[in-house]
Amino acid sequence: MDKPVSLWSRIAQALAALARGEGLSSIFDPLRTPPERSVAFTIAVIALGAKMAKADGEVTRDEVAAFRRVFQIPPGEEGNAARVFNLARTDVAGFDAYARKIAAMFGPGSDMLKDLLEGLFVIALSDGAYHEAEDAFLTEVARIFGLEECCFRAIRASFVPDAAPDPWTVLELPPGTPIEEVRTRWRSLVREAHPDRAIARGLPPEAIRLAETRMIALNRAWHELRDRAA
Repeated sequence: MDKPVSLWSRIAQALAALARGEGLSSIFDPLRTPPERSVAFTIAVIALGAKMAKADGEVTRDEVAAFRRVFQIPPGEEGNAARVFNLARTDVAGFDAYARKIAAMFGPGSDMLKDLLEGLFVIALSDGAYHEAEDAFLTEVARIFGLEECCFRAIRASFVPDAAPDPWTVLELPPGTPIEEVRTRWRSLVREAHPDRAIARGLPPEAIRLAETRMIALNRAWHELRDRAA
């Protein structure tokens, strides 16, 4: 009996078809259910991560290592994954097409899209700097994902050291919101960001650590606004 073709092997075959000019539609149609377990989603995530690494002009070893941490690769499939990554990282062109395909799988503002954006921030910051080109890349991805500007700024403030962690931005609220509404919003976001939810979604350990970082930022923002109102 023939050995079943692994997901990564199917991805490599699909990316080879893309390289031959067969287009995105041959890969993304039809979509599988659930989308996060589909070849289409995996290809798009790898491509987007690779193009994120290329956004500042150079793909560093730190960025490749960060990609491997965020998007875990099954043992024995490193070669196929590397071929996919290397094909996508040749340039940044086309990243928006992959982002749109991913957004269409989940709908605007879904938790999975926020998880993915946080993973892209890890790659962007892995070389110790946050470049203007990377900010432009991530801003556009967030827009395509249907994330509100305050949501994007909150995520950015959690990862970029010199980004002022404005508490209103972290809690995704307009300045001056009544403190009881702030409390309600904080509790809602804490529930969404709780590491247990990341575990339930089957995310890797790195993503769970991101959720813990997000929890710290949310709690810090709430405490600051609560103290201001006291």
